[in-house]
Amino acid sequence: MTIETVDTLVVGAGQAGVAMSEHLGKLGVPHLVLERERIAERWRTGRWDSLVANGPAWHDRFPGLEFDDLDPDAFASKDRVADYFEAYAKQIDAPIRTGVDVTKVVRNEGRPGFTVETSRGVIEAQRVVVATGPFQRPVIPPIAPTASTDLVQIHSADYRNPQQLPEGAVLVVGAGSSGVQIAEEMMRAGKRVYLSVGPHDRPPRAYRNRDFCWWLGVLGLWDMETAVPGREHVTIAVSGARGGHTVNFRKLAHEGMTLVGLTKAFNDGVVTFEADLATHLANGDANYLSLLDAADAYVTRNGLDLPEDPEARASVPDPECVTQPILELDLRAAGVTSVVWATGYANDYGWLQVNAFDAKGKPKHQRGVSSEPGVYFVGLPWLSRRGSSFIWGVWHDAKHVAGHIATQSQYLDYRDATQRKQGEQNTPGRHAEGVETGSEINNAMGVV
Repeated sequence: MTIETVDTLVVGAGQAGVAMSEHLGKLGVPHLVLERERIAERWRTGRWDSLVANGPAWHDRFPGLEFDDLDPDAFASKDRVADYFEAYAKQIDAPIRTGVDVTKVVRNEGRPGFTVETSRGVIEAQRVVVATGPFQRPVIPPIAPTASTDLVQIHSADYRNPQQLPEGAVLVVGAGSSGVQIAEEMMRAGKRVYLSVGPHDRPPRAYRNRDFCWWLGVLGLWDMETAVPGREHVTIAVSGARGGHTVNFRKLAHEGMTLVGLTKAFNDGVVTFEADLATHLANGDANYLSLLDAADAYVTRNGLDLPEDPEARASVPDPECVTQPILELDLRAAGVTSVVWATGYANDYGWLQVNAFDAKGKPKHQRGVSSEPGVYFVGLPWLSRRGSSFIWGVWHDAKHVAGHIATQSQYLDYRDATQRKQGEQNTPGRHAEGVETGSEINNAMGVV
């Protein structure tokens, strides 16, 4: 059996894998990117039909290519984002091989590198970069009812449009960006919607003529390297839908949506909720106002000519579902026929059989450099900073990881004086087929 060899193998060709390929290519590191489906497949088929990027086109992109067919302040559709990454991969001539599933990675014994089993054969790699991202396995919590046969339950990963669900009301569990956007879409399609709201951050879509992405940038919040303890996984309720707007839960309630607290349990067709809705809304408001205050202070400190925005601080009165919260709901009596679980994802690294995980199965790494030498991670939330899971943040994280790989290649390519002399006599500047040597990698890095 012929075994293919490669210096660095990148698993996944979404935004993380494409970014990784760009930086490895610039540093002259021979590599191969494997993708089980198509480039950026999750953007095409793992999202609902109307999804758009949560950041404007000027922000949610890589430095090397703009969305030339969009207004910079517009929000790209999911298919346009997927097309963007395909175009980017073509622009950098990324060595991506699609339709290949990686099924097992193990460290070699008594020799360097890893053996990688795939759906199309075995590959030997000196290094492996995991670029599969954070959205791998949809999570539905164990409280979900299992005995009911007349209640349709789907995860947000499988939601596509309101017509997909049966007639009747719907309960959406989870009020981050996905949950609130899906709930609002269904409400506007005429459905009665109950939205279960938990802890969340609620930034303004825009303030004083600047998108919140800009504010988080100039205030240094994207570059925060440590999450506030206890808030590492707090969701962000933000939307680029319908041209982009600030998420306001009270306003949604006044328009017809029914808000409830954190979903606690299902029992014989009755769902119970925590009495914490008002607390979550108040905390979300505090987060919102703190960003407005920080933005105002920045304007004053830097003497910027940005217009006042008093409407941003206008309050909306509490709706009845907040002043008289629903703590128990009989699903049949309320006409609820479906539940959408917008409850996030878990990682799935069963194929990666190396010592790179803690007791809970989470990757152990420092800025993407794993505890297992030769294994790297890119595309995870808080990989190096708050912005790591966003498109531009992935690009910068990949640059750091690629630099680490190139440095390791430099050391491993070390040859003593005798070896160097023999190499100069017997080896031209490049190996066959245009593959760069370790010395050329060193030259690209400015190392003699």
